[in-house]
Amino acid sequence: MTTSATSRDTTARRRIAAPTLAMLPRIADSLSFLYADIVRIVQDDTGVSAETTTEDGHLTRVYLPTAALSCVLLGPGTSITQPALATFARHGTTVVCSGSGGVRCYSATTSDALTTRWLEAQVHHWSDPERRLAVAQRMYHKRFNIAVPPTTPLNTLRGLEGQRVKALYKLLTQQHRIGRFRRTYDPAAWDEQDPVNLALSSANTCLYGIVHAAIVALGCSPALGFVHQGKQHALVYDIADLYKAELTIPLAFSLHDAPHPEAMARRSFREGLRLYKLLPRIVNDIQSLLSPDDTTPLPDGHAVELVNLWDPEAGSVPAGVNYAGTVGEHDPDETETNGDPCHP
Repeated sequence: MTTSATSRDTTARRRIAAPTLAMLPRIADSLSFLYADIVRIVQDDTGVSAETTTEDGHLTRVYLPTAALSCVLLGPGTSITQPALATFARHGTTVVCSGSGGVRCYSATTSDALTTRWLEAQVHHWSDPERRLAVAQRMYHKRFNIAVPPTTPLNTLRGLEGQRVKALYKLLTQQHRIGRFRRTYDPAAWDEQDPVNLALSSANTCLYGIVHAAIVALGCSPALGFVHQGKQHALVYDIADLYKAELTIPLAFSLHDAPHPEAMARRSFREGLRLYKLLPRIVNDIQSLLSPDDTTPLPDGHAVELVNLWDPEAGSVPAGVNYAGTVGEHDPDETETNGDPCHP
């Protein structure tokens, strides 16, 4: 085969492999998360694959369904090539650098194809005190399965939350026969804490990583919380609180006599992720908090075919159109769409 023929063949394969807008996944269609560690993720003519090499030089390759992945979590020992990362970006896949088992989130990419629908919904509720309070009330209901009147202020919610968490601590203290327990968190005196506090802090950190990954995969801002504020992880703390009474608090009390409660909490939480199926659950909960009137998951997710323009009356109008005719005399030829499918 000649050099020119080889070049044409390579170009053709690349064009076939490149995703089209119709191929881009939607959250409702395929909300799937992949965790990988101790592998090398590469792109070849066939697709993106995860490779491992044994000590005797044997190469094992597993191809990844990039079009069906909404989020890829890269654990310790993972490397990824630029072409593979670009393919994930083209398919609208969020790539997260995480800790072991996906239990911490160190950094994350945001795909250009990621819809801003959920971010806009988050800002819509966050920017208005009444709507923000309504989201906090829905969080309380989701957390404790107790409805509160719409007029309940936030300070009352905090008091009710404190009472229920205190009652849970007391119940678990009695069950495990460990005497009195008081929740403390002091990074300056970390080693002086009791085993339950150490395990709880460790497990909560793992939970924050999972929540952070889900928030990023949806396109929301981790910094705009509804109860917490003032830090880049405010929404992470809000959402993580929904699951502590079910997941991390009972786990921490079960490790009250463990010799290494921090490490045991991390391992136990990581192993339990297979049973919790927590990532899809977090995404569904965020969607229901930001769009409570929808009884089923909304159909649109990652992919947006075109960028629209905001209109205070119409809501959304097509981009890529010259609107000169709407303000006076114009040349009819100037109202045609231009060559850019995304911008006017």
